[in-house]
Amino acid sequence: MPHYWKLSWLMRIFYTFFWICALPLVLARLVWRGRKEPGYRQHIAERFGLYPADRIDDKPGAALIWLHAVSVGETRAAEPLIRQLMQNYPAHGILLSHMTPTGRATGSALFQTEINANRLRQIYLPYDIPALMRRLLNHFNPDICILMETEVWPNLIHSCHQKNVPVALVNARLSPRSLHKAERLARLIRPAVQLITCVAAQTAADADRITSLGAAHVRVSGNTKFDVTIPAEKMATGHWMRQQWGNRPVLLCASTRDGEEELLLDAFIEAAIPDLLLIIVPRHPQRFDQVEQSIQQRGLTMQRRTGINLHPLEKNVRVVLGDSMGELVSYYVSCDIAYIGGSLLPLGGQNLIEACAVAKPVLIGPHTFNFEAVSADAIAAGAANRIKDAPDLFRATAALLMDQELRIAMGHSGSAFAQQHGGATERTVEILKPLMQ
Repeated sequence: MPHYWKLSWLMRIFYTFFWICALPLVLARLVWRGRKEPGYRQHIAERFGLYPADRIDDKPGAALIWLHAVSVGETRAAEPLIRQLMQNYPAHGILLSHMTPTGRATGSALFQTEINANRLRQIYLPYDIPALMRRLLNHFNPDICILMETEVWPNLIHSCHQKNVPVALVNARLSPRSLHKAERLARLIRPAVQLITCVAAQTAADADRITSLGAAHVRVSGNTKFDVTIPAEKMATGHWMRQQWGNRPVLLCASTRDGEEELLLDAFIEAAIPDLLLIIVPRHPQRFDQVEQSIQQRGLTMQRRTGINLHPLEKNVRVVLGDSMGELVSYYVSCDIAYIGGSLLPLGGQNLIEACAVAKPVLIGPHTFNFEAVSADAIAAGAANRIKDAPDLFRATAALLMDQELRIAMGHSGSAFAQQHGGATERTVEILKPLMQ
């Protein structure tokens, strides 16, 4: 054991040295990505652990819960947990950290009231270098660190351990593929996992895989995404969108990834389903213009969501490009059938819970390894069907459009599926209670 831990210590030194050497490239990448996403050029000092004083952190001894949600999906999943923690611990402030501008924008939209009331503050997480992590911990002095889903940063966890800040990994998931990658870096990852105070895993399979990496206190809590409440204004926006689409059948391709849109567009043209309106919402906003070019290159008449006015779409518009942020659930409300992107190619898929929650029949591709359990459960519940490729997606769409009874039944099954899996937030808060004391 001493020999193993010595090797692990050396591995973390090499890992830190790699981060330091990579900083010039990391900064260059921030500037490059900032050309299309200006958010990457904002708050750069925070990525080095430099934070201006604010009312939420300038009170010595003030209680503070630090929760890290890397991007959009994790931030949405964290919403019910954050709200429950604020209700249960009214004397605590919330520090919400992110890695991406889209995650930060999502948090700003979800918690604008709390931000204005100085109950919650958003920051960027520093790069995983010990000195930078110590800056964050010394500046904010949090009482607990809560990591969402898959965020295991060795130096972050080690720095918290040195400061006696308990670390919880919640809504945790670990696919077999991710486990295999972690095992290849076992001398770096395993010691970090062993320092995590407790883990709230989404499924029993996730719990087993995380335990195999050395986590000591692992319990199954479920998926907090089932507890997300859809705001009334998002529902209203979805119904307004539906009015703009008119009476045409609508297929939504949500959270599509690089390489998928071309496959979808070619299959859409080949299928030639009468009057079908195709809505494509790319996962990453920096790709909006690229996807627009792909649509135009195929001679398809299109309209961007941000250009839609108060009048219904003209009948010659065949494709709508969803180029707005924070409206994905509204797109789900507005469609007849939802395809969940990232699953045609081996990219792991995306979350299908919101589509089920608004009672829409769901189609998913063959590659859902990042959401395997929830995808399999949705299929077993009759809420989703799996397709093998893009042409098969449009064959399945045509079949569902011809069978209204089946569409409605799948939607009802999806709604029931989403409701029956709720309660993960309460279980997670119960798991965190000893750490909060």
